[in-house]
Amino acid sequence: MDDTRSAGDDGGPDLDLMAVFPRLTQLGHVLNRSGLTERAMERAGLSLDKPAMSVLVTLKMADRPLRIGEIAERMQVVGPHVTRQMNELERRGLARRATDPDDQRARLIELTPEGAAAAERYLGTILGLYTDVLAGWPARDRQDFGRLLGRFVDDLTARLAAIGDERPAP
Repeated sequence: MDDTRSAGDDGGPDLDLMAVFPRLTQLGHVLNRSGLTERAMERAGLSLDKPAMSVLVTLKMADRPLRIGEIAERMQVVGPHVTRQMNELERRGLARRATDPDDQRARLIELTPEGAAAAERYLGTILGLYTDVLAGWPARDRQDFGRLLGRFVDDLTARLAAIGDERPAP
């Protein structure tokens, strides 16, 4: 099989990855360089940096308090990164540390009402834009897009983790 093609169920090529690659690159540029995150935060009345906003969104999406390690895992970053962001969010009254009822030595991170409202405003802006973009798509296309995008991201994440595990130790 040609490295630029993906095998279909019958083993034959069904996707020209060389044709898809520029679109994936374009998507990365649109998401990173459009200022979408910054614009959404501005519209939501927030003056945070992207990593702090990511912590708020991660907590909001979890819909429950999380440990620093859980947040880091979901964000695919290291714990000290989350701790730095948490210190800023706590200072601003958007999140707080709470005792873990299952382990009195551990701390959970939870959104304050102000933090939850900030995350909701931000997500409302982002999801509103995505809703507008997809509004003209048939329902089946929107469902397929969500399912396939999730599958692609999960599979790519797993593959990149496996490649990382294959690296020789220094």
